[in-house]
Parts: sequence; C-alpha cells; structure tokens
Amino acid sequence: MTSDNNKFNIRTGIGFDAHKLKSGIPLIIGGIRIPYTKGLHGHSDGDVLIHSIIDALLGATNLGDIGEYFPSKDTNLKGIDSTIMLKTIINKIKNHNWQINFIDTTIIAENPKLSGFITNIKKSLSSNMNIPEHLISVKAK
Repeated sequence: MTSDNNKFNIRTGIGFDAHKLKSGIPLIIGGIRIPYTKGLHGHSDGDVLIHSIIDALLGATNLGDIGEYFPSKDTNLKGIDSTIMLKTIINKIKNHNWQINFIDTTIIAENPKLSGFITNIKKSLSSNMNIPEHLISVKAK
C-alpha cells in the first residue's frame, strides 16, 4: 500500500481468518462458490480469503479491523456477502488516499483442491477491488 500523500510511505498488512466447516452451507472463497459438501460457517458467508484481505488492508492503513466495521453481533449483517464487505473497505481506504500495490494470499485447505478455481478467484477479487489481476496472487496449499 502507498499513500497519495507520500509515495515512499509503503506499508504491508497481514490478514488471517479461519472458520469451521459445516454441512448444508455453500463454500465461498474469494467470492467464488466452490462445489463441496461443506461450507465455512460464519456470521457472514464465511469467505476466509476476503476476510483475510480486509484485515490485511485495514492493518496496512491502520484503520482498525474487520470486526469494527462488520461486528458479528449485528444481526443486520447475518449472511452478508463478503464481496460487499470488501468493496466497503476498498472505498474506505481510497477515501484515506491509500493505493493497493499488490495482494499476496495463500489459502490453506486439505480439501477441496482449489487449483482449478484460482483463476476465477483472482478475477473476482480483481473486479471487487477494482485492481488488475496481475496485482493479485492467490496460492492454495
């Protein structure tokens, strides 16, 4: 991240998220529905990749954390699409004159295998963050 006010003020943020798998709900990662028997249980849609990116962006810009903007106690946010959350935070950091230079992510999951979904996840993130795909790295382990 860099600030328009100072091109040499480069910051890096780290984000992490984990949710339990639960039967009967869709698995959403990076805004993409992944065919699987279980989904990630959470107050929102459980998209751990987007939640991690949000926390990394908020950390890099020193604007708090995801829970401050989307508290799990807020019943109005139950089941919220994480791409809506991401767009909200992107607008917030842009309003503070920050620019995203690169996003590097790693998804750690035994199953399902995600390699076939990486391209679509990158396209989704690019569209929702309004940055080029070549500035987004998504790896799965």
